[in-house]
Amino acid sequence: MQQLVDKILARRIVQHVLFWGVIFLLYTQVFFYTGVSFWFGFMRNIVLFPSMIGATYLFTYYQVPKLLQEKKYFQFAISLIGSAYLFLVIARLLTIYVFEPVLGIDQPFADMWAIVLVSPERLIRNYLMSIYLAPTIFFAIKLVKANFEAKQKADELEKEKQLTEINFLKAQIHPHFLFNTLNNLYTLTLQKSDEAPKTVVKLSEMLDYMLYRCNDDKVSITDEIKLINNYIDLEKLRYGDRLNLVYKDSIDRPDTMVSPLIMLSLIENAFKHGVSGAINAPYVFIDLTVAVGTLTLTVENSKAPVEQADPTNYKSGIGFSNVKRQLDLIYPDQYELAIDETLSSYKVELEIRNL
Repeated sequence: MQQLVDKILARRIVQHVLFWGVIFLLYTQVFFYTGVSFWFGFMRNIVLFPSMIGATYLFTYYQVPKLLQEKKYFQFAISLIGSAYLFLVIARLLTIYVFEPVLGIDQPFADMWAIVLVSPERLIRNYLMSIYLAPTIFFAIKLVKANFEAKQKADELEKEKQLTEINFLKAQIHPHFLFNTLNNLYTLTLQKSDEAPKTVVKLSEMLDYMLYRCNDDKVSITDEIKLINNYIDLEKLRYGDRLNLVYKDSIDRPDTMVSPLIMLSLIENAFKHGVSGAINAPYVFIDLTVAVGTLTLTVENSKAPVEQADPTNYKSGIGFSNVKRQLDLIYPDQYELAIDETLSSYKVELEIRNL
């Protein structure tokens, strides 16, 4: 911890030294372009710098945070005016006792002190701009840096918040999926089906993937397709020939990365709502395509007439609000989710661009 503090402190010292080095060179260059000698500009900087540095740090680290930001406006005004006059006087005294003697400039003693004591307008005219330009630049840089860091921190907090919400939405899928799959297994067990052991194996593979291998933000489209195929196989075991199921996929790049479980949620809803016992000829059509960085998933399922619909079929659904929220968080401005519902069918089309 102490090493980290020392490192940060050392970096700040270097930054401040660089700042004052640049200011010194800048002021020297400005004086040079006014037609005076380099030595004149150099000595002028020497007498101005103590006041410039003092004004900069007093203004930035005390007057603004301790007075202005605390809404102590009267104290701030008094402090600013008093300190400004003090730094102007210091600059003038250094001019009298350092700058002018070195350059051989002689002035009557009375005139020197008159400027300090009874001629503040000359102090302001000769020194104010030169001294307070540096504090203005320093404070502006600090303000821009503080705003940048605040925005960066806000962005990080927003990302953490979104990640937490995404994980929560995924966590809703796990028990929901497990509940429905166990229902499938229960049905096969009641039927004393020889397919029950296969269901257990498929379920084990899917849970292993969902619980341990899809915690990353993105997973391979190949792994997602394997998950979808396992789920479809489970549904085939459950419904057999009663269900007209068509699944197609076409992937141009198997290494395409996608957010996990979103497609499974849409496909699972199709089976849950589209294969009700009230439907005479239930069907589920699934078409998945990934081409030129765009994923297109079309899921269409049969739908029971309103008067024959089984209300319990919708009891445990997490719905499209979960999926849509995940898409909003993970693929903002990259996706389109369209739903086309008729009296006898339900069709969902998902397109995700720029994968």
